[in-house]
Amino acid sequence: MAIWLYVLIVFALIVIFSSIKIIDQYEKGVIFTLGKFTGIRNPGFNLIVPFIQRAVIVDMRVRTIDIEKQQVMTKDNVPVDVNGVVFFKVQNVDDAVIKVQDYQYAIAQYAQTALRDVVGGMTLDTILVERQKIGDEIRKIVDKETDQWGLDVQVIKLQDIEVPDDLKRIMSRQAAAEREKRAVVIKSEGDRDAAKNLAAAANVMSKSHGAMQLRTLQTLDGLGPTASNTVVMALPVEVMEMFQKMTKK
Repeated sequence: MAIWLYVLIVFALIVIFSSIKIIDQYEKGVIFTLGKFTGIRNPGFNLIVPFIQRAVIVDMRVRTIDIEKQQVMTKDNVPVDVNGVVFFKVQNVDDAVIKVQDYQYAIAQYAQTALRDVVGGMTLDTILVERQKIGDEIRKIVDKETDQWGLDVQVIKLQDIEVPDDLKRIMSRQAAAEREKRAVVIKSEGDRDAAKNLAAAANVMSKSHGAMQLRTLQTLDGLGPTASNTVVMALPVEVMEMFQKMTKK
């Protein structure tokens, strides 16, 4: 009789301890009683009837999943390899558990399909420049569909966009040509401004008596006392000015 009593006590203790369920602060529990959904348990101490009830614990924190790299043909027929990352969290735990078998796998597959559709409708130049816009469009598509699964898609980011090697070389040559073009334009604009300034300076000196002589002296002084610098004046400045006055008359 004492043995059976000990067995009952041990069995009762096992049942009591197995019925205790501790749910962490970042989790929620979906309770099924005899296979039927009967409620949601919040974080903390919870009792579950063994063999009759079952708890499915769901993490409510923000999760990240990778969108596997895939080759997509752009609108202008350029093959590119694109991958990304999805940031999402569970909004309604009962829908996430009941309405979809594996919500994490499902959202990854749907995001991969949406990425292919969005990237395939854009040109290569747009894809390389508008990464944020592409991620936002994919997020809208995925979030609209997964909302009924109790999921909230927060952000989708494109990580890598790889183009063929021959196209990389063409793009590099194009970028070099663009840089050279900008350099030529900047130099020509500088030459034009310098010519305008020189013309204005010549006009001022022609109107000021003695300005040309002063400028000549400044130029000679700038050459320095080096013996290798030899300056030959064909005509004095005064003679040149005299000839200018005579021609004006």
